Amino acid sequence: MDFIFRTDGNRLICEYDAQKLWVEPWGDNSLRIRATHLAAMQDEDWALLPPKACDVQISINGRKASLVNGKLRVDISGGGKIIFSNRKGETLLEEYVRNRNDIQEFCSALEIEARQFKAIPGGNYQLTVRFESNPQEKLFGMGQYQQPFLDLKNCTLELAQRNSQATVPFALSGLGYGFLWNNPAIGQVTFGKNITEWMACSTQQLDYWITAGDSPAEIEENYARATGTVPMMPDYAMGFWQCKLRYQTQEELLEVAREYKRRNLPISVIVIDFFHWPKQGEWKFDLDYWPDPEGMIRELKEMGIELMVSIWPTVDKTSENYPEMVQKGYLVRTERGIRVSMDFLGQTVFYDATNPKAREFVWQKAKENYYDKGVKIFWLDEAEPEYTVYDYDNYRYYRGTDLEVGNIYPVMYAKTFFDGMTKSGQKNVINLLRCAWAGSQRYGALVWSGDIDSSFTSLRNQLKAGLNMGIAGIPWWTTDIGGFHGGNPEDPSFRECMIRWFEYAVFCPVFRLHGDREPHSKPLGTSGGGLCSSGAGNEVWSYGEEAYDILVKYLLLRERLRPYISQIMEEAHRKGTPPMRPLFYDFPEDREVWNIEDQFMFGPDILVAPVLYEGVRTRKVYLPVGAKWRDVNSGKTYPGGQFIEYDAPLQVIPLFLKDDSKLVIKV
Repeated sequence: MDFIFRTDGNRLICEYDAQKLWVEPWGDNSLRIRATHLAAMQDEDWALLPPKACDVQISINGRKASLVNGKLRVDISGGGKIIFSNRKGETLLEEYVRNRNDIQEFCSALEIEARQFKAIPGGNYQLTVRFESNPQEKLFGMGQYQQPFLDLKNCTLELAQRNSQATVPFALSGLGYGFLWNNPAIGQVTFGKNITEWMACSTQQLDYWITAGDSPAEIEENYARATGTVPMMPDYAMGFWQCKLRYQTQEELLEVAREYKRRNLPISVIVIDFFHWPKQGEWKFDLDYWPDPEGMIRELKEMGIELMVSIWPTVDKTSENYPEMVQKGYLVRTERGIRVSMDFLGQTVFYDATNPKAREFVWQKAKENYYDKGVKIFWLDEAEPEYTVYDYDNYRYYRGTDLEVGNIYPVMYAKTFFDGMTKSGQKNVINLLRCAWAGSQRYGALVWSGDIDSSFTSLRNQLKAGLNMGIAGIPWWTTDIGGFHGGNPEDPSFRECMIRWFEYAVFCPVFRLHGDREPHSKPLGTSGGGLCSSGAGNEVWSYGEEAYDILVKYLLLRERLRPYISQIMEEAHRKGTPPMRPLFYDFPEDREVWNIEDQFMFGPDILVAPVLYEGVRTRKVYLPVGAKWRDVNSGKTYPGGQFIEYDAPLQVIPLFLKDDSKLVIKV
């Protein structure tokens, strides 16, 4: 085949038969690639923001064309193969082609194309995009997956949202590039040893963005400019958040808040969890159990505590808002079978967050019943959304089928409340969500890792998940300290897990205690806010005297760190810098740190090496080249470029400060 090349301004256009391929600058050192077999290219930017103007060099020379934007160059052959390289001429990424059409590239009888559009009924395509694999490459980011791997090379990842799984399809390569799969379709990516393969189940076109940089920080900052950054985190959000499944009454919640104050313990946020409402989809307090919301919120504010309230996107078919919402097309539809999205204490349907009128409807209900009463932070739960059956081919949104656009749902859910709150005059919006996609961060999304297991295995997985979420462009991230499912406060084994998790969580972007502890108390009633049981106590005093002393020690440490946390949150806001990040982010020239998956930097100054196994009282710690390291616990200084064996009894987490840091930490 012979592609025809032409330009349209700064855009390089390549055409052959029905295929149209666009290559254009999209920010510093960055390019956006789109291709389609339809009559026209889709005008939808998805995660990307409008780019600033760039000076580029475009060259068309017979059967070849190239475009250079700063540190990134793309070359396209007459057969259509794409190769990206850096300013040194080193190949960063190239398409995988095996056919006879262009003997200058790779003559092969296999007949495998780099960009395969396979027609499916209804007019869309199943899209597969293939790249050559460098077996030595290391890849990071891609969001949150419940697995024990930081380096994603040789992994296969589902591109779909589930409870505790958030697909945010940006990968940072150790070769010096970043790659965003700018397509919200359900799909899959394989970072294989022999091939890299991206697949979308149903889409109209190919769309990805690629950037080059001399360091991971430069790549991350390019990406943040392309997709947006978080707002500045409000000061209160940097402190301690108290939560459990679930405070059943107004008086129970207030008594917990008062007890923190009686003990002179810092607390910034307290949370009312789900089923405080009469019915799902009514988005208001059940006054039988929460009789005076305004008075409750007023007392909490007098104590310096913000109230966060749980919101679910579910609408019960018997709720007061269901008839109007179904009539106006504000609910997710099913292609077949009974229209039920989630079966949990009632047959419910999710509101369609991709519909702007549905977003406005839900916000107005929340504004009237919560925001206007003083609630200024929301817990946007079930954000995937969590279908009872994940039949992605059976759901349809305002913006298209679930297969085609499903991964965008959590972004639009966050946007529902962000737009409403900013329109009401609020600045520095932050809301807690259980899922995200690329771009969620610019709508104030703080993501937590979902309904995870209460175990050391789960803790180890969360460490990797949080670091990869930061690299994927979601700098506000947290966990349920101690995990969500299970955990008995009287169990010595779980108490140890809680202590180690709490020590680690001090150095997460948000410090939040939550969980569904055993044993449960009984429901208080048979309707509304009385329907659900409650987990056992989950306050810092719930785990015995030894644990209490340790938890308070680290609770107070977090409070002392707040000025430093404010500085690193400013970096996240301005540049997209993840507050917690792998060691290679700050020390990319030290090749050893690219192999370290159980330590991280919290901001530029603090190296954190959490204890991640039950019964362990020592651990190996690597100190990167490029700094001397001061042990926070002993005061001893070590040169970088070495492993040390570190004593870590139950009350100690290994912490080191860079030698040039002015930060003082007293544990």
